[in-house]
Amino acid sequence: MTDQTKIPAAAPTGAAPAGKGLQNIVVGQTKLSEVNGAEGKLIYAGYKIEDLAAHASFEEVIYLLWHLQLPNPSQLAQLKKQLLDNMKLSPEIVAMMKLIPHHATPMAVLRTVVSALSLWDAKADDNSTDDNRRKALIITAQAPSIVAAWDRIRHDQEPVAPHADLGFSANFLYMLKGTPANDKEVAVIDAYMVLLSEHGMNASTFSARVTTSTLSDMYSAITTALGTLKGAAHGGANEEAMHMFMEIGSADNVDKWFDENIKTGTKRIMGMGHRVYKALDPRAAVLNQRAKDAAAETGNSQWYDLASKLDKRARADSYFIERNLYANVDYYSAVALYSIGFPMDLFTPLFGIARMPGWTAHILEQWTDNRLIRPDVDYVGARDQHWTPIEQRG
Repeated sequence: MTDQTKIPAAAPTGAAPAGKGLQNIVVGQTKLSEVNGAEGKLIYAGYKIEDLAAHASFEEVIYLLWHLQLPNPSQLAQLKKQLLDNMKLSPEIVAMMKLIPHHATPMAVLRTVVSALSLWDAKADDNSTDDNRRKALIITAQAPSIVAAWDRIRHDQEPVAPHADLGFSANFLYMLKGTPANDKEVAVIDAYMVLLSEHGMNASTFSARVTTSTLSDMYSAITTALGTLKGAAHGGANEEAMHMFMEIGSADNVDKWFDENIKTGTKRIMGMGHRVYKALDPRAAVLNQRAKDAAAETGNSQWYDLASKLDKRARADSYFIERNLYANVDYYSAVALYSIGFPMDLFTPLFGIARMPGWTAHILEQWTDNRLIRPDVDYVGARDQHWTPIEQRG
C-alpha cells in the first residue's frame, strides 16, 4: 500500500509552534477523553475524572470507553460476566510462562505474553469491528491474570484461577495473593485503574494507533503500547518515585535531601511535573487523598508524610512555581500502592492493566476512520557529500 501524503492545513494564527516530540501537534480527533493541561482537568467521554473516581467501578469505565456511555445495570452485569468468562489463562499460555526465566521483569513478561496470545487466536488478523471488540475483551480480561500468574510463577507458586464471586480489581488481587484482599486494598486498586484507564494521545496510546494505522492486528498494537509504557519516562515513573522516597527515608530528611540534590541540580523529583499539565494533575489530587487514607488505615504514615512534605517544599520553591511543576499521577500513586503492600515492580504492569480499555478503545476508534500515520521530519544533516572509494578513505 502506498503512502499518499497531503499538505497539512496551516496552523491557526497564534498557535504554539511545533516542538520536539510532536509537541503542539494535533494528530487526530477522539471522543474518548480530553486532557486540559492548562486548567488541570480530565474527562472521559464527557464525565469528570473526579466523579468517576468517586462513584464508578473500573468495569463501568471500561464500558464507558468502549461504548461512550455508562452502562445500565443489565449491561454492567453482562460485561462483568464476559470479563470473568475470559479471565482464565489457557493451559498452553501457563505452560509457556513457566519456561520464562525467573529474572524476567514483569513488564517484559506482560508484553511478551500479550503478543503470544495471538498465536492461539485463529482470528488474530481479523480486523472486523466485531472481532476487534472480542479481542479487546480478551486482552483486557487476561492482562491481570498474566501479571498475577507471573508473580506467582517467579516465586515457585502455581497460578490461581479467578474467583467467580469477585469483581475485576478484587480478582486481580485474589489471583496475585491466593487469598481475598480486604475492601480497602481493592478500593485503592480500583480507583487507580479508573484514574489511569485513559489519557488522551499519550506516548503509548499514540504508538498503539500508529501500529493500528498500518492495518496490523490488535495484539500487535497492544504489544507496541506495552513496549512504550515500559519506559521510565512513561509507565515506569511511579516506581522511580517510590525508589526516590525510599532513598530520602523519612520526612525529617526532606529538607536536607532537597537542598543537596534539587537545589544543586543533581537530581530531579520523580513524579513532579507533566508534559501536558501546567496545573495540578486532577488524578494526583484524588490519589493524594487515597494515599493519605491508605496510610491512616495501615497505621504507617511514613511514606505519605514524606511525600506530602516534599510536595510542599517543591511548591514553595521558585523553580517549581515559575515552571508550573506539580505532583503528577505517579507521585501519590506510588505511595498509595506501596502502603497497601503492592509489589513495586508490578506498579508499571498495573498501569498497563488499567490502560487496556483506553488503548483498545483508541484502536477501535482508529479503525473507524483509518489513515496511515506517517509524519514528516526536518532533515538537519549534511548535504552535497562527494563519494569517496573505500580504498581512499582515511
